[in-house]
Amino acid sequence: MILANAVVDVIKAATPKGLGLFKVTVWGISPNDYVRIYEIQGKSDTVAAQQGIQRFVAEVEALLAVEGK
Repeated sequence: MILANAVVDVIKAATPKGLGLFKVTVWGISPNDYVRIYEIQGKSDTVAAQQGIQRFVAEVEALLAVEGK
């Protein structure tokens, strides 16, 4: 299991008619202590954080598969 945390900064707030744009910084917990920064469109900062963590986990799993871990 890959554990990670995320911090979300609002670039453009979501509106009732449109998605917001968020900067999501995700970092893993050791031994997967990588850091990734994503710009994600979403309905809320919570959704953006969830999507950021999902992307991070997918990237780290792919990286570990290549490294054979």
